[in-house]
Amino acid sequence: MATRHHARMAVVSLLYAYDLGNGSIAEHSDEILEEKKIRNKQKDFALGLFDGVMQNLGACDAAIIKHLKDWDFERLGSIERATLRLATYEILFGELDSAVVINEAVEIIKAFGTEQSPKFINGVLDAISKDKEVA
Repeated sequence: MATRHHARMAVVSLLYAYDLGNGSIAEHSDEILEEKKIRNKQKDFALGLFDGVMQNLGACDAAIIKHLKDWDFERLGSIERATLRLATYEILFGELDSAVVINEAVEIIKAFGTEQSPKFINGVLDAISKDKEVA
C-alpha cells in the first residue's frame, strides 16, 4: 500500500517530467500514478499536490530563486528543481509543519539526487521556511 511518502515521490517524478519538457504530463498523471500503485486517498493526495504546484509554479519558483545563494535557478538539476518545487509548495500553501516538509524533501532527494543534494535542498528550504515565518 502506498504511503504519502510514495505519493510525494511520484509527484516529484511528474514534476521532473514536466521540467524536462513534457508539458502534457498532467494529462497522463492518472495512468502514471496507477503504474506506481498510488491509489485511492494517496492518489487524491498526489494529484492535489501536483495540481497545487502547477497552479502556484510562479510563486514557488520565485521563493526558490530568492533563496538560492550563488546558484542560478536554470542551472539546477531537474530532480532538485522538482523536489524544491514540491516542498516549497507545501511550505507556502500546505498545512504541515515546515520541519516535516523539509525532512520529507531531504529523504526524497536522497533517493534521486547526488551526494550533495540533501544538504543543498535542506538549506534552501530552511531559508524559505524562515522567510515565511517572518512574513
